[in-house]
Amino acid sequence: MMFGLPLGFFVESAVAILMALTIGYCVVLNARLKRLHADRDVLRQMVADLVGATNLANQAIKELKATALDADVALNARLEQAERFGIELANHVSAGTVLMDRIARITSVARHSQAIEPIEEPNKVQSALQQLTARARARGNAA
Repeated sequence: MMFGLPLGFFVESAVAILMALTIGYCVVLNARLKRLHADRDVLRQMVADLVGATNLANQAIKELKATALDADVALNARLEQAERFGIELANHVSAGTVLMDRIARITSVARHSQAIEPIEEPNKVQSALQQLTARARARGNAA
């Protein structure tokens, strides 16, 4: 016996203290585990949100690609149409230039023939020139 206290009391006191420390540590550990589980649930929700956002982004990218392809096809069609119109316009300008050259030659020949031989009755060329002049004046007045 030490100091009048039985050895069993000391052993049981030491066991009681160790048990109290163990219970205290278990309480702390339990609180940490609860936080870890709560963080795990939050993390799981964040991962689910991230997967959802990734799926939405993938769908948006697919739609953007489809839209870009449609726009490219439409643009190419419009460019081809514009090219055809440009060629057609160039052909019309060319034909107009040829027509203007013919009219200029006809006018020149008609002027020379009037200067050489005055005829009292207008011939077909002069009639055509007069009609052309009248139309040009009418267009000039209308404009």
